[in-house]
Parts: sequence; C-alpha cells; structure tokens
Amino acid sequence: MPTAAACFHCGQPVTEPGRWLARVDGQPRPMCCAGCQAVAEAIDAAGLTEYYRHRSAPAAGAQPLPAALAAELALYDEPDLNATLVRSGPADPATGAACSEASLMIEGLRCGACGWLVERTLARQPGVISVSVNQTTERALLRWDPARASLSGLLASVAAVGYRALPSDLRQRQAQEAQARRSLSRRLFVAGLGMMQVMMYAWPAYTAQTGEIEADHAALMRWASLLLTLPVVLYSARPFFEGAWRSLRHRSPGMDLPVALGIGAAFIASAWATWRGQGEVWFDSVTMFVFLLLAARHLEWLARRRASRALDALAAAMPERALRLIGPPLSDADAFLQAPTETVPALRLRPGDTIRVDAGSRFPVDVTLLAGRTEVDQSLLTGESLPVPRGPGQPVAGGAVNAGSPVLARVLHAVGDSTLSGIERLIERAAHDRPAVARAADRVARWFIGALLLLAAGVALAWWQLDPARALPVAIAVLVVSCPCALSLATPAALAAATGELSRQGVLVSSGRALEALAGCTDVVFDKTGTLTRGQPAVVSVRTFGAMDPAQALALAAALETGSAHPLAQALRARAAELALALPAVSAVHAEPGSGVQGEIAGRALRLGSAAWCGQWAACPRGDHGDTEVWLVERQGALACIRLSDPLRPEAAATVAALKAAGLRAHLLSGDHAAPAQRVAEQLGLDLLGAQAGPADKLVCVRKLQQAGRRVLMVGDGVNDAPVLATADASMAVGQATALARTAADCVLLADDLGRVAALQAMAVRTRQVVLQNLAWASAYNAVAIPAAALGLVPPWAAALGMSASSLLVVGNALRLRMPPWKSSTS
Repeated sequence: MPTAAACFHCGQPVTEPGRWLARVDGQPRPMCCAGCQAVAEAIDAAGLTEYYRHRSAPAAGAQPLPAALAAELALYDEPDLNATLVRSGPADPATGAACSEASLMIEGLRCGACGWLVERTLARQPGVISVSVNQTTERALLRWDPARASLSGLLASVAAVGYRALPSDLRQRQAQEAQARRSLSRRLFVAGLGMMQVMMYAWPAYTAQTGEIEADHAALMRWASLLLTLPVVLYSARPFFEGAWRSLRHRSPGMDLPVALGIGAAFIASAWATWRGQGEVWFDSVTMFVFLLLAARHLEWLARRRASRALDALAAAMPERALRLIGPPLSDADAFLQAPTETVPALRLRPGDTIRVDAGSRFPVDVTLLAGRTEVDQSLLTGESLPVPRGPGQPVAGGAVNAGSPVLARVLHAVGDSTLSGIERLIERAAHDRPAVARAADRVARWFIGALLLLAAGVALAWWQLDPARALPVAIAVLVVSCPCALSLATPAALAAATGELSRQGVLVSSGRALEALAGCTDVVFDKTGTLTRGQPAVVSVRTFGAMDPAQALALAAALETGSAHPLAQALRARAAELALALPAVSAVHAEPGSGVQGEIAGRALRLGSAAWCGQWAACPRGDHGDTEVWLVERQGALACIRLSDPLRPEAAATVAALKAAGLRAHLLSGDHAAPAQRVAEQLGLDLLGAQAGPADKLVCVRKLQQAGRRVLMVGDGVNDAPVLATADASMAVGQATALARTAADCVLLADDLGRVAALQAMAVRTRQVVLQNLAWASAYNAVAIPAAALGLVPPWAAALGMSASSLLVVGNALRLRMPPWKSSTS
C-alpha cells in the first residue's frame, strides 16, 4: 500500500492528494489543508522561503485567519485595552518617529526556525522598528510606529504564518508561573518519595554480605524498586524525555538528550535484569538522578523568579482605579476634600486631570501636587525605606504610597507613559538582551553535547571489547556525569541573581550587557551639576548693570527658564517665587544645550547662560570665586550676572574614593565654567577633562579616552548628558535624571544616592567573578569527571550525584550575589 505524501508545511499526511497545492520557490508542494496552503503561500509571497531550508522540524498545522479571530485581534486596538498592553517606547533612532512597545507571548514555537520565521515576518511588516523573539521563554519584544501599523494587524501577520501571538500581561504571566511551579513541585515530590523508597530497598543489597539475602527476597526488592521507579521515570522525568524528543526532531542536541538517554538506558537495563533475575540494577541511581536534577532546576527557577519579581511588583503596584474630581475647577484648592469625585479606571486618566489620593493609597500615575502636604513612600521605586515629604508644586511618581494625608494632584502622564511604565520597559529589555559570554557558553554547550554522545558511544564499544558486562553502566555513567547545563547556567544564573538584587535596591539594569561592560571599565567620567552636586543650586547674589535692578533681572531670568528641568533653571524660578516676582511673557524661546536659553520679552532679544555663550553678544567678565555664574545679556550689553552655588553631595567624596580604590581613574567633565569645575575637581581629587563642555565637546573627550584604549563609564544627569551616555562603554543615570538621559543610560539609579554608583560597580565586578568561577568549575568538573567515568571509576549513582551537585553548585554560587556586600558606599 503506497505511503501517503506528507504536507510540505506541517508534515501531516495528505489525505486528498492534489487538492491543495502551494508554490514554494516556484515548485508545487503538497498541502494537507487550505490553512497550510494559505500559510505557505504567505511565506512564499513575503520572500521568507528560506524558513523551509533552515527549519529542523515541520511547522504546526495552520488555519486561515477566521473572521472570529480577526474580530478578537481587533479588540486589542480598542483604546482602553490597548492602553493596558501597549507602552510608549523610545523614538525610532533612524526616523525620530513615535514608538509603541509591547511584550508578546508566542504559541507554537518548536525550534529555532520557528522563532526566525516569526521574527522575520514581524520585521518585514510596515512600521515595525525592531523585534526580538526569545524561543526559550516563548516571548517577543515588539516595537513599532503606531502611525504606520496597528497591534491587531501585527498579531494577524503572525497568525497568517501559523503561530498565535497575544500581548502579555501580569495576570497571564502569574498564571503561567504558578502552573509551572505546581508542576515542578509535584514532579519533585514524586521523585523524592520514589528515591527514598527505592533507597530503602537498595541499601540491604549494598551492605549485606554474599549469601545473607535469599534470592527470593532479593528478587522481591528488585521488583518493588522497579514499580517505585516507574512513576518517577514516566511522570517526574517526563520533561527530560519531551525535551530530548524535541531536540532529536529538530536535529539540535539539547541538554535534555544525554539526561534522557542516561535515565532511559539505566531504567531499561535494570528492568531487563529484574525480568531475567540476574545482572545489576540501578533503580536507586535513576530515582536519585531525577530527584537531584529536578531540585537543581527548581533552584534555577527560583533564581529566575526572584529576578523577575521586581517587574511583577512594579506591574502589580499600579492601582486599577482613581478618584477624579468632577465639576468646575476649585476656587479654593485647599477645599478639595469636599469636592465631588468619580471613580474611574486609571487607564482613562489623561494629562491635566485632577485627582484626589487618600492616605494609604498609591498614586495611580505621575502627578504634581496641587494642595495638601504629605509623606510619600517610594521604596518600591527607589529602594529608600524612609518616606519623603512632598507638598504643592512637587512631583510624585506613580506607584508611590501616600503615607501621610489626602492630597490633590494634577496628572502629568497617562499610565503608559509613567515613570513606572518606563522602569518596566528597562527591566524587560534587559531580560531580552544576553551578554556575549552567555551566547558563547550556549554555543560551547551545544558542541559539548554532540561530542559527549559520540564519546559515550565510543566508550561503550571499547568496554564491549574489554568487559561486555560493564559496557552499559560505564556508558550510562559518561552520559549522566557530564554537566552541560552547568555551562549554560553559569552566566544566566549569575545575571539573574545580580539584576534581581539590584532591582530590589532601586538600581535598574536596562541591558543584559551592562554588567559585563561595567566590570571591564578602566575610567569613570562624572558630570558635575546634579551628579556630584545635589543638583539643587541656590542663588547667592545678583549683580546688575545699568538701570537693571536685581528683582527685575531675576524675573527676566526665571521667565526665560520657564519649563526647563535644568537644576539652575529650577533655582532661578524658586528664588523668583520666594520674592513673589511676576514673570513676564516670553516668546521665541530656544534652548542651546550646554550653553543657555534665548528668547524675546517685550520685544527685547535676551540671552541667559554661560559667559562664553553670552559673551558673543556682550562682555561677560568672569569672577574667581568658584561659584557658577549665569549671565543675562542683550545685544546692547550685559544686564546682570547671577551667582549660584551648588553644594557637593555628602556621599560624593566617598564614592570617588571607592571607585579609585577599585582601580578606576576618575575624571570630571562639566558644562559649567572652569572655576567651579576646577574647585569641585580639586575637592574630590578628580582629573578635569573639560569645562564649559557642550554635548559635542563631551563626545570628543570620551572618544579620546576610548581611542587611547580606555573603557569609559559615564555617570551623568540631564539632557546635556544623553549623547555621551549612549557613546560611553557603560553609563549610569543618577536619581532625578531626565527621561532622555534615562533612556540613553545602561543603568538607572532611582534612589538619589550617588554612593550606589560605587556599589553597582562592585556588583558588576562580583558578577564577573562569579561567572568566571562558574565557568571554571563547570569546565574543570567535566574535564575530570568524564575521563574518570570513561575509565569505569565512577558508578552510575555517583555520576548522578556529581552531575546534580555540579548544577546546584553553579546556581548556589550565583545566589551569593544576593547576599552582602551590596550596600551604598556611604551607608
């Protein structure tokens, strides 16, 4: 009877030959159904036929996109639902277009070619900026231009090639993790129970002298061990066999393959020996191996879970509802407690809305306080345990807890654009970014597994010639004793432990490569204002020229700086507010990064900024006091010189000293003029790279260090630092950093504590040491254990113990990163 042809797409039998055909690369290919035909034609039309050459297993069966599914996907474009799943990401660096970002769960990924196909399919859609598919976690991080593509359309493009993609949310993640943990715990319990019972029957055979146990009793104990081992093999060890089968179908040997071969061979040989009533049995080795390996995987799962706990805590922190004021604006803001409110979903809050936040409640979005004074618990965001006071005019990030009294607040950002959403994005990007050492270890592990299988076969043949009775146990020992998972776990386990602990302490690592780069830095370059200093300068004096009086000069300066987040601008506005000065209207405002701001007031063109920039219009003689000077000039001459002082952070000296003690060269690169920059450099023992440096100047200075073979860590704060943060080998943005600087930085210090820079650098060095220790241990263990097993010196039970202990040691060593020392250098 002729064999039915297989579907070219999914591999299922073609029951109606000739009915469904699809042209792939110009050749007619048999299909089993209209769904596979549609998918294959879509792949061919998109120019993705290379998928069929690279795939290592047939795809899942497909169906054409039905109307019901299309309608379901269209729901994701509804504003309320879209706002819960889609975030605003950084602009497209190529075009500057706005960017939306979402995390997707992909169903049906079976091999690397599947992930490649989904990634290429999405990448080819109009409007897609970037896409990264992680086949291991079955997750994808997608960024697109919302003006050119919709979420439903992108999800439909994935469905068209035979896969199902859905936006991921917290509840789905938690449900999946809970199910995975329950399954793993049950398998571990069954394996542990089976191991204890089997060892009870095996122990007499190890300790009894020859002839002490009657043959019938020995046979009974063997049969009991067989029955007790059976559920361990069929249930507890099932994930290993499933993983091994997938790797065979995909022709890509995985770590489960030698494990499954060892378990299967040992169990089958033991069962055969039990049936025949003669020969060795290894039921105790099988059950112990399964139990210890599951225990190692359980610890690995816990390490990954701890690393992602910060992300889930952030997502769970956002309240689902808020109290929005209704009716006309309040004439008396302090009477807000009596104002009528309505309970609305937090997703419907828009910038400009007025909300009330009661004591004990979380702020649902980023706000500015309008009335009421309170204390705010920001421990979830910054790691700081003590509440901080907040009053009218001060910002509060969404997710913080109102630990004092009720307050009235104005919404600054919608939920998707809030500080908390930005933190979530940074954590998720880091999870999708693997450092070079992790990728190299994975490649080595894949080659290692293939070589191990060949070695086990060769050892079995050699022992068959020497001692046939020992051929199988020695081959099993070789398969079992090896520990390729220790190689693959060495880096991810350490990174998961380190980033999880850092997140808990209020330090976000936005790139998987950040710690690797940070540990290799030789030089650290600090910005001054807002980084080494408090970033809260105060006006010391106002020197005026001509008919200008100090109050008028302050009013003009504060008006020009309206809307600026620069610390000097905030100081000018704060001083003007203290004096209750009326600010004039400003037009044609233009900010010159690193220099100042220019605008028109009452028809007069004015400049406010550094002496060098303002000196293009008028003479600006500099003082020698070392404080910061801001000049106010017009084309006819100088109008005023405003002197400001910004004290150093109390932890700045200790931070610089700690970094120097770690072997880094410390530099200062400031946009301020030379006198205050030189004074700070002398106070802290820094090498002054440059003063009055604009963005281009800072780039030049950092690139000169890099060209000299130095690896540069840049620590900055503010828009002026964003380009150089992106250029440095590693970068950090300190607390209160602007959104653009945070986007450019590899690490974000949410807590307003410069001392955590030194602690973070120390953590990076410790992480590198742990990774190298893990890799060295895994390599040394395999170099000793595999030859010993091949020589017949390691029995199967000892091989099982050694392999599991090796994995546990790697994970346990990585978990040391969650323990002290990890403290602020000033604590």
